[in-house]
Amino acid sequence: MIFRQLFDPQSSTYTYLLADEHSREAVIIDPVFENLRREIALIEELRITPRYTLETHVHADHVTGAWLLREKLGAQIALSKLSGAEGADVYLSHGDRIPFGKRYLEARATPGHTDGCMTYVLDDLSAAFTGDTLLVRGCGRTDFQHGCPHKLFRSVHEQIFSLPGSCLIYPAHDYSGSTVSSVAEETEYNPRLGRHIREDDFCGFMENLGLPHPKKMDIAMPANLKCGKPETDAQRALDADWAPVKVTYAGIPEIAPQWVAENARKIQLVDVREPDEFNDELGHIAGAKLVPLGQLKDRLGELDKAKPVVAYCRSGARSARATQTLEHNGFSKIANLTGGMLRWRAHGLPVEGATPPG
Repeated sequence: MIFRQLFDPQSSTYTYLLADEHSREAVIIDPVFENLRREIALIEELRITPRYTLETHVHADHVTGAWLLREKLGAQIALSKLSGAEGADVYLSHGDRIPFGKRYLEARATPGHTDGCMTYVLDDLSAAFTGDTLLVRGCGRTDFQHGCPHKLFRSVHEQIFSLPGSCLIYPAHDYSGSTVSSVAEETEYNPRLGRHIREDDFCGFMENLGLPHPKKMDIAMPANLKCGKPETDAQRALDADWAPVKVTYAGIPEIAPQWVAENARKIQLVDVREPDEFNDELGHIAGAKLVPLGQLKDRLGELDKAKPVVAYCRSGARSARATQTLEHNGFSKIANLTGGMLRWRAHGLPVEGATPPG
């Protein structure tokens, strides 16, 4: 099985991608709207087909990317029938199975943090994706969205702690750097829900947390009750509107050499190599402006922010860094030339100033 754990630093959310290695069918658990370019790039690079997006619950701290993933890749949206959300394709009940290839996840109703909380258990009982019901050495709050500490305590003990001790626990969030735990660990060491903690002790603790509401709650809740459907055009949220830009898993926007060759007059070409490379054996692209990477920050004023910028170097590594510098300084229409001058020459595209080796 293919498995990836992805992180959103703004909300401390984990997104999980699981795929059957043979069929390449996949499920994505708790996608985050702002990270969809990253997720789509990973999906394309791994050549997998997302069959479902799964929500562990209706989140209050970030907007889900489920709706946009359905629009872009056709992944069906699945979440609890008790979630209160509209626009999903599949509404899950306790015990339902979500297939992907020859594998599946079992949906277990684990209310308490919210009424619609689901824990997804892998078919061989080796992993459980617990949302906010059970965190590493903690649990989700129970003071809004119809939360109930009694329900949460019973959910954990009856539906999660009943799994084998070796079953790995993958939470929806972590705020201290932990990535995974296990049923055995949490049963023994969870200070709120461990086997030595009684239900009335747990409820008394949870009823006196006194936590402020999540910062994005007023935005996230209404959006997630519509499965993340954005107010603006979905395609523009995912794709650059000036060119067929692809975003790599590393977050670098890239553009194909052929497109650049055909549209060179519409863009600003920036060669970020050193001066002695500008006319070496690879040459340079006609009309390119030489701005070595080390000088780029000091020469940003020479570029027009309103006009698209395509950066390139020998292989694409330095120019990838250049696109990050441009983005951090307010340039929105930017891309890295895929493969740099090496790819450009491999495609047989025209160059200027090429000096024969030696």
